[in-house]
Amino acid sequence: MALNPSEARIINPILTNLAQGYSDPEFVGFTLFPPVPVAVAGGQVLEFGKESFRRHSTARAPGTEIKRVTYGYLGKPYALENHAIAGQVPVETQRDAKAVPGIDTAAGAAELAMKIVRRGLEVQQATVATNAANYGNNNKIALTGAGKFSDPASTPILAMDGFREAVRSSCGLYPNAGVFSALAWIAFKNNPSVKATLSDNRSRTVTLADARDLLQIPNLAIGTAVGYVDSADNFNANGDLWGNNIVLGVTALGSKSNAMPSYGYTYTMSGHPAFFNPYYDPGTNSWVYPAVYERIPVLSGIASGFLVQNPA
Repeated sequence: MALNPSEARIINPILTNLAQGYSDPEFVGFTLFPPVPVAVAGGQVLEFGKESFRRHSTARAPGTEIKRVTYGYLGKPYALENHAIAGQVPVETQRDAKAVPGIDTAAGAAELAMKIVRRGLEVQQATVATNAANYGNNNKIALTGAGKFSDPASTPILAMDGFREAVRSSCGLYPNAGVFSALAWIAFKNNPSVKATLSDNRSRTVTLADARDLLQIPNLAIGTAVGYVDSADNFNANGDLWGNNIVLGVTALGSKSNAMPSYGYTYTMSGHPAFFNPYYDPGTNSWVYPAVYERIPVLSGIASGFLVQNPA
């Protein structure tokens, strides 16, 4: 009944398709770090400068050499991290589930495994994005006093316009992506000036779609994920993964190539996340569904991000 090790390492296409199509509104890290495939576990981050903004002499006489400009350059090294976990389904559970229409224990085990590895990735993405040391002095701000969005006297839309301009000044483009932490979003949507800008009806609920229009940031998300639970099933002291922050960036959303300038990427081994073929474990009388996910979130080096600390 058990598979030998070489058979167990065969990629299961059905579960792998499920893994690669897995999405959870709780996790928003791909908004800033879109996944791009790589063929090797280590290399160098493709970074970008301001070549397109430099003045180049493009005039030439017939027959003379055409001048060249290099697109991107190899920057800091990266190394994919290998993350793996297996969903386990006891034979008894699998047997009982068959008696209930619509219950697929294999899919359930796969989804549980994906939720676990995606939470780990969200932790990494949020940690990188909210680390003030990763930003230049002109690309971050810590709000205080009446500048905080939770202060009724603050004007978040005007403030966000200034942050957008800071990004444009750094990289020549307005940010097209952003993540509000849950705390920051509550402060923004309940701010009196935001509501007044939107409608005379102060009781109207400000939606994420409203914020996209007001801030002119088409890819905006709310980071609601919390950390891990301890042995007593209490959430750890770190609380919200995105803390009390707003992160803006120029991001190559939807790009399947790492040759696009972007705030960041999630370098991912080609074909991952993936599930190996399930195998039977006689010691636990269970079917095991092993998942593997080699990836690492990285900043691209382009000054296209902005960190707002303590907006609430």
